[in-house]
Amino acid sequence: MIDSPMPWLVLATVVALVYWPRVGLAALLSSRRDRLRRELVEDALKHVLSWEQRGKAATLESLSGAMHASPTTVLQLCTDMQKRGLLHVAPGGFGLTAKGEQLALHVVRAHRLWERYLADDAGLPLDKLHQAAEKAEHGLSADYLDELDAHLGHPQSDPHGDPIPTRDGHLEQLHAVSLAEWPSDKSARIVHMEDEPTVVFQQILAAGLRPGMIVRILDQDEERLVISDGVNEHRLAPAVAANIHVHPTEVGQSLPRVATSLADLNKGVVAEVVEIDDACRGFSRRRLMDLGLTPGAKVSVVLDNTFGDPRAFRIRDTTIALRAEQARLIWVRPLAPAADREGVAA
Repeated sequence: MIDSPMPWLVLATVVALVYWPRVGLAALLSSRRDRLRRELVEDALKHVLSWEQRGKAATLESLSGAMHASPTTVLQLCTDMQKRGLLHVAPGGFGLTAKGEQLALHVVRAHRLWERYLADDAGLPLDKLHQAAEKAEHGLSADYLDELDAHLGHPQSDPHGDPIPTRDGHLEQLHAVSLAEWPSDKSARIVHMEDEPTVVFQQILAAGLRPGMIVRILDQDEERLVISDGVNEHRLAPAVAANIHVHPTEVGQSLPRVATSLADLNKGVVAEVVEIDDACRGFSRRRLMDLGLTPGAKVSVVLDNTFGDPRAFRIRDTTIALRAEQARLIWVRPLAPAADREGVAA
């Protein structure tokens, strides 16, 4: 009786599936472990960089909390990063070496450029940007980031107002103070909104506040701040205001008291475009200008959406659709009720 070769074929197939170079199960598992390890290293470098920018040294406890990992795991990771020349022991914690800082700034650049892309090109809401960029930032090469940067028009900041590092590692410092520390009845421009913790960021967005807006504190006490953006008043808890950073407005700049955002324009009213907000840059700004939304152009609402978004606007004899996120970036000055919306022109 001749033994069947089938068991040997099965065994050979299983071995091939497990150990085949690059595509076998063992290779795939090894690749996944390497990827997860790289992401842990890059997350740790970002955390240490953020603490250094605040003049502090990151600690095992701060890293453990930020990375949701045990102190033992973080200690092993930091030891390995020291051996690789990415970290050094600093007074009270850890600091970045030149090599570690370079890698950390690359990851920060990837994160902030990807947020800019998601906001400008993909139209993702502000409260969804951070989580999406956290996933994408680890797999973007320097060459790809250069292409993305050029596509976006070389933006200086991300949608939250954080400066974007250059390829050579230069990072502008954000000279700003929290709104909670700003003096009352003095105009300020919002330049940054912290996106963590999420519950606080959601309250900032719900108030309709965005980078680039000019605000003034009308009243404040230990329990709340009352601020105005020139059109609406907002009441914020001090903890919420502390996550909004501002700096002085330019000479002669004041609240847009006679202007409103296009998102707040009522149907039946003709308005004149005043400007596109400074917070809107790159591809997104060019697109709005290409649609005819330039200073002096007349615009009106021709169709409201039952669900809120998008709304239809008449501009330069053309009907366009804009989401609220886009319309909020356009400042307009209401003129008069539109007796004939079809006749709205430049």
